[in-house]
Amino acid sequence: MEKEFKITFEAIRNYDALDETEKKLFDAAKKVRENAYAAYSNFHVGCAILLQNGEIVTGSNQENAAYPSGLCAERTTIFWTSANYPGVKMKKLFVIGAPKDAISSSPIPPCGACRQSILEYEAKQKEEIEIYFASLDGEIFKTKSIRDLLPFSFDSSYL
Repeated sequence: MEKEFKITFEAIRNYDALDETEKKLFDAAKKVRENAYAAYSNFHVGCAILLQNGEIVTGSNQENAAYPSGLCAERTTIFWTSANYPGVKMKKLFVIGAPKDAISSSPIPPCGACRQSILEYEAKQKEEIEIYFASLDGEIFKTKSIRDLLPFSFDSSYL
């Protein structure tokens, strides 16, 4: 028997259609993207997380010549946030990615490893994290939870 997944997401036409909080997150992710160390891929990614207390935490991708040693912007940010703000819930995560000198490209979603890591923190805080992903200009996609991007998710309930 075949089954189908329905993935729900919102397509926001551009930066001007964001609310003020979303614009702050977009701007923070775009700015920190400039700090990416992407010497090998030339693909720069910035991430901004809105915490329950109203603070915004940011991070960028950091590469290494031994590729598995690098870390994506989403995981850099979420791990640092968890280490430095234990017990403070993450409400929204905004990611912007594109080649360093690109003006526009398609919205860039979190990779599989980042999706799994975000899922872990949703489960840990027992609350969904809204996920936004974008390029430098153009359309922005928004989901209510990482589970929308990871329908067959693996979590601690399987252990």
